[in-house]
Amino acid sequence: MGRSSSDAPKVAVLMGGPSAEREVSLSSGRECAAALRGEGFEVVEIDAGPDLCARLKDVGPDVVFNALHGRWGEDGCVQGLLEWLRVPYTHSGVLASATAMDKERTKQVYRAAGLPFPESVTVEREVAAARHVMAPPYVIKPVNEGSSVGIFLVPDDAPAPPSLGAGMPARVMVERYVPGRELTTTVAGDLALTVTEILTAGWYDYDAKYTPGGSEHVVPADIPAEIFDACLEYALRAHRALGCRGISRTDFRWDERRGLDGLYLLETNTQPGMTPTSLAPEQARHVGMGFGALCRWLVEDASCDR
Repeated sequence: MGRSSSDAPKVAVLMGGPSAEREVSLSSGRECAAALRGEGFEVVEIDAGPDLCARLKDVGPDVVFNALHGRWGEDGCVQGLLEWLRVPYTHSGVLASATAMDKERTKQVYRAAGLPFPESVTVEREVAAARHVMAPPYVIKPVNEGSSVGIFLVPDDAPAPPSLGAGMPARVMVERYVPGRELTTTVAGDLALTVTEILTAGWYDYDAKYTPGGSEHVVPADIPAEIFDACLEYALRAHRALGCRGISRTDFRWDERRGLDGLYLLETNTQPGMTPTSLAPEQARHVGMGFGALCRWLVEDASCDR
């Protein structure tokens, strides 16, 4: 994979792919590619498909910017391919990506690190659809998807669980619902940036995340200093415990009636959304790092053996 002929490093931006989050990834990838061109890099956009290995060999990038979301691009698979090809890449490596994508294994890491999270159980899809496996309210979610894909909120007055279609995986997580406020913190390198509160009219689902006007971001969150500082500390501890690299974003629910005891980690995202209005770039901008500078930093941080 030789150096490009121009003075500027050649960056291949991976986007799209086959996951349920394809459209989000295409949006992230286009925005990152434009920002990197603005920073002086030579950029090639690649819609990641079955021919990805051949495409990368043809392009010969100096660095891969991973703008994929969801399974295959976020779960260690493409990271393993890039390690095999020995192409430096952004974001987390094979082990951290695979672990963080699996919600059950993520909780095992949280537990070992002394981080608080809602109780849950992983069961067969048919079991979760047949009966309440815990007292409502609770949430049913895929074990290994992101962006609130396939999440069902079961209210406390639900007489029975929802019907779970064939689109749900064979095993699902049933997790105690935590009432309260939606908070999130991005970690870049060794620094927890700030805390954002996400305001929505209802559940923070896929549409609320990606439909214009579906949610409002309050940066920095107007919350007590104790909770703000705890989010920063917990997100950094999660990033380190999982072995993340580059940037990650940890999502929280906070039941303010219970103070610090009501703060729980929901998940850590190793490939957070990367449009200029996405949560992680918003937080970077709040601490003085514009979108182009953030994309440049990620490229400069890229390596193999992550």
